Amino acid sequence: MRPNTRRTTLADIARAAGVSVATVSKVVNGRGDVAPHTRTRVQELLHQHEYLAPVFRHTEAIENPTIEVQFQGSLKSYVAETLEGIIDSAAESGASVVISKASSAPHWTRDLVSSGRRAVIAVTSVYTTARLNELARSGLPLVVLDPLHLPDSRVNSVGATNFAGGLAATRHLLSLGHRRVAYLGGPAMAVCNQARMHGYRAAMEAEGAQVPDTYVSPGEFTYETGLLGATTLLGLREPPTAIFAGNDEIALGAIEAARARGLRVPEDLSVVGFDDTSLAQMASPPLTTVRQPLREMGGAALRTALRLANGEKVGSHHIELATELVVRASTAPPGGGTSVPG
Repeated sequence: MRPNTRRTTLADIARAAGVSVATVSKVVNGRGDVAPHTRTRVQELLHQHEYLAPVFRHTEAIENPTIEVQFQGSLKSYVAETLEGIIDSAAESGASVVISKASSAPHWTRDLVSSGRRAVIAVTSVYTTARLNELARSGLPLVVLDPLHLPDSRVNSVGATNFAGGLAATRHLLSLGHRRVAYLGGPAMAVCNQARMHGYRAAMEAEGAQVPDTYVSPGEFTYETGLLGATTLLGLREPPTAIFAGNDEIALGAIEAARARGLRVPEDLSVVGFDDTSLAQMASPPLTTVRQPLREMGGAALRTALRLANGEKVGSHHIELATELVVRASTAPPGGGTSVPG
C-alpha cells in the first residue's frame, strides 16, 4: 500500500496494522477502549497514509461530537469568559470540547481529524491562507471567535458590535462634558480595534471635538499598553481629561498610570474600558466599560460549529451580538462630580 496513490480507507489501515476495521474506527473517533500500543500503531499509519476521516454527516446528526477550541497567547479574563460560554453551550448540546493552544505543527489538521474532532473554534487566533487551505482539504469547519483580521470568505465568525460600542463609550464621556478624550487601543490592524476606534472618532467628529494625532495610540490588548500609553498621554502639554481604552486590561493600566502621577480617577481623569470582564468589577474604582457578551459569543460559536459539523448551512458567515455601555465609578465630569449615563 503506497500513500497518496488513492484515497486510503479504514480497511487499508486495518490490514496494515493487523487489527479490525472496528478498532481503527475507534482510534479515528477518539474512543478510549483501545490498547495504547495499538492506538499508537494505528495513528502512525493514519499519518503515513494521510488518511482523512469524512467529517460531514449529511443524513444524521453526529452523536456526542468533539470540538477543538484553540486560542493564542495567555489565558486571560477575556479568553476565560468566552471559553465558559463555549463549555456551557457544549454541555447543553451534548458535545465535548478539547481546549488547546493554536498549533504550528505540521499535519495538525490530520491529527485533529484522526482524533475525532468535528470542527475547530479559534478564539482571536490568526490563520494563514495555508492553514485555511489545510482545514478546507480536511473538511473540518472553522469558526473564528472575535476575529483579529477580516476573515476569509470560507470562514464563519462570531463577534460583537464594536463600532457601536466605541460610539457609546465616547458619547458617554462627551455627555459628561469631556472634550479632550483619547483612545488607547489594541493592534492597529485588528478588525475589532479599528471598529472601536472608528466609533470613537465618529462620536468625536459629531460633537466637533478635536482629535490630535497624539490622542490615538495603538498597542496590544494588555495592561502594559495602558500603563505606557497613558503615561505618555498624561505627560502631554495638553493631556486628555478622559481615556477610552480598547479593553479592560488597557483601562486598568491607564488607571495605574494616573495614580503614579498623583491623579485621581475619576476626579482628575475618567477612564472607560471595553469587554466588561471580571476585572472591570474588581477594579478600583469599578470600571465603566462596554459590555461584550463574551459568554453568549462563545455559545453562538459552539452552536455554529455544531451545525457546520452536521453539514447544515448557516444563515450568515458572520454573527454580531450587541454591546452595552455599563456605567460604574471610573467616569465623572471634568474636574470631579458624579457620573451619569450618557
